[in-house]
Amino acid sequence: MSQDELHIDLKTEDGGELLIFKLRGSLDLATSPTVRAALMEGTEKGKRDLVVDLTQLEFLDSTGLGALIGAHRRATEHGGTFRLIVSDGPIARLLNITGLIRVFAVYHTLDDARKNQSRLPASI
Repeated sequence: MSQDELHIDLKTEDGGELLIFKLRGSLDLATSPTVRAALMEGTEKGKRDLVVDLTQLEFLDSTGLGALIGAHRRATEHGGTFRLIVSDGPIARLLNITGLIRVFAVYHTLDDARKNQSRLPASI
């Protein structure tokens, strides 16, 4: 997969109330507009609870973080939730370094994110 590729798998649960985005590849300057549009469309169609799975993401830059921050803001403005799933590694470290682990609800597994349990703490 090249640096500029991103694959988005989309799934709904709970009668369409929970929208799960699974991202694979790179979330960067080239691909963040696609993610931003997909997440915005999800909140505009009334799907307010968003889960974004970043466990297979290879790269995340500041524009990708901006897309996630915007989606978080829109979801909370509409009374919904925004949760991330990450593995230990560079993405989790980036969220820690930027302090976004305190802003986003971050989990290791989809099951934890669904149940809103075992949220990852900031380690800095």
